[in-house]
Parts: sequence; structure tokens; C-alpha cells
Amino acid sequence: MKIYGLIGKSGTGKSFQAIGLCERDHIEGIIDDGLFIMNGTVLAGKSAKRQATKVGAIKTALYSEDGHRNEVAAKIAEQSPRTLLVIGTSDRMVDQITERLGLHAADERVYIESLTTADERKIANYRRNELGQHIIPAPTLEVKRDFSGYFLHPLKVLKDIRDGRAAATERSVVRPTFSYFGNYSISDGALKDIVRAAARNIPAIAGVPSVFIRKRPDGIIIDTGVLVRAGNPIIGAARVFQAAVKESIETMTAMNVIGADVEIEDLVWPSPATPKTGSAAVMADGGGI
Repeated sequence: MKIYGLIGKSGTGKSFQAIGLCERDHIEGIIDDGLFIMNGTVLAGKSAKRQATKVGAIKTALYSEDGHRNEVAAKIAEQSPRTLLVIGTSDRMVDQITERLGLHAADERVYIESLTTADERKIANYRRNELGQHIIPAPTLEVKRDFSGYFLHPLKVLKDIRDGRAAATERSVVRPTFSYFGNYSISDGALKDIVRAAARNIPAIAGVPSVFIRKRPDGIIIDTGVLVRAGNPIIGAARVFQAAVKESIETMTAMNVIGADVEIEDLVWPSPATPKTGSAAVMADGGGI
């Protein structure tokens, strides 16, 4: 295995540049801030950016906990990448990480100054220290489950134009807990309001009488009861509503929606003179959305 070290001070854009470096030098795996990422997929570890304090983040980035270290080391051995990039703030940090994970010292070291200009590093520093944004070199879908409830959005970067087409790579931007003065939380009431607001944009949905929120460590499950206007496809209306709920919650809160389960509680008829057949008991399971 050939090991590369990417070295630069905190906030100089190392994680942002990592994907480009891997593409340029055909590097298969990345060790960054407690994670083992390979071919764009997070395979093992926990992110230092999830820790509540900077001290905790540093310990995670150095794989100080035995369980964390053993998990990542085992996954590296299992995958056996031919090339691996270890990201650190100094030569010493890269050496500590490789030693801790049972790897040999870096064969080649790349310094951030050789990849970026002074202006680019200044912008990266601004994003880190003023906006509290941290980059993870993996697509948003890969990290969203681990960052449910954190501010997170994808950052797409155009690559070189090839064959007349421009391809894009994606990094994930997160704002960790330790970058805030205080805690970030969202009440169930706010989540319910978002669900009901999403329903107002769907003509087939007449109302949302009930909303229940089930919270789990990796995200939330939303159970709703809806009223459907007669004359609309019931299952179709439910599926449109499911998708709208998932998109609205994840866009506005960055929480991972594991499932959106919809029960059709009743049909709403256009006028009192129209006969009513009674309530409907149709369930649309949103776990697979």
C-alpha cells in the first residue's frame, strides 16, 4: 500500500482539495477526521466534526479510542486499498494517525500550499472560522445519516471539461456542534408545522389532522394522518405528500428522514350534497423513500 499525507493548517481547505488530489494521483482511500472513505463511500469510523468540543474532535481525529481505532484499522485491512491518503494538520499528526492505525509512515507528503493559492486558502479560512463550515470529502448522501440534525448541504464542484461535457464532484459541508455558541435543537412543534406547510402545496391533500414524530439516533420517522380530496388518486396523493414531507424536513432542518408513513384518515368531498362513503384506511409506507 502506498500512503500519501496531505498536510496543512486547520482551515486551509485540505478536505476540499482531497477529492481532486485523489483523482489526480489515483488514490483509492481517504483517512480524514476520524473517517475511512473509499471511492466516495464512508466505510468506517466516526467524524470528529460530530464531537461537542474541540478537544473531543482532536481525540477522534487521532483515533484515540481503541474501539474507534480497531473498527477503522479492520476496515482498511479488509478493503486493502492500493493507495491511501491521510489528512492532517502537520507531519506529526499524519505520523500519529498512521502509527495508531498500524500503518507504515507516509511514502509521499503533499502540502496544501502546493495545491492552492494564498487567496484560496484565505477563502477556506473564512469559511471555517467565520461561517463555521467544515468540508467532508464524501457525497452528502453518504454522511447525512451520521449528521442528522446538523446543518449540512452538498457542495458540487465542476471538474475539467472532457469530451465536451463538464463532470461534477460533490463534497459535504457541515457546521459541527463545536462551531456554535450553544446547542442546536428543533422542537417537535416546528417539525409538525413544516409537515403541515408541505401539505398546503399539494392540491389533493385537504388537511393533516395528526402528526407524530419518532426520533432515533440516525434520524426521525414521521407518522401522519391526512385528508384527501375526493376525485384524486389516493395512493398517488399519499406518495406525493411523502416525498414533499421528506424534502421539506431535510432541506429546512438537515435531519435525516428515515421514513414518512401516511395514513389516509378520510376523504373530503366537494360539497355536502355529495354522498360520503366513510373513512378510508389506506396506509402508504414511507420507509423506502
